[in-house]
Amino acid sequence: MKKFREKVWALLTKIPAGKVTTYREIARKLGKPNSSRAVGNACNANPKAPRVPCHRVVKSSGEVGGYAMGVKNKIERLESEGIRIRHGKVVEFRGLIFRFK
Repeated sequence: MKKFREKVWALLTKIPAGKVTTYREIARKLGKPNSSRAVGNACNANPKAPRVPCHRVVKSSGEVGGYAMGVKNKIERLESEGIRIRHGKVVEFRGLIFRFK
C-alpha cells in the first residue's frame, strides 16, 4: 500500500496550478481504474500537503470532495489558483481537467 501512495503523491506533483484532476484519472494513470477510493485515501494521507497539491484532485462530477485540512481550506486553495467554485463544484470543470500523458 505504501508504494501505491507514493505513486499517487508523485503524480500529484505534476498537476499544474490552475488545473484539477480527478481521483479516477489518477487511478487510470496508475493502471488501477477501479481504485479511485484508494487514490482518495492516499491524498488524505499526503504528508507533504499543500506542497504536494492533493487539493487539486476533485470528484469526477466536478464536486470538490474532501480534504484532510478541511473542505473550506481546499476551496480557498483552489480559488487562490484561479479556479472558481460554486455550490461545491468547480466552475467550467471540463476545461480545467489535467490529464496525465
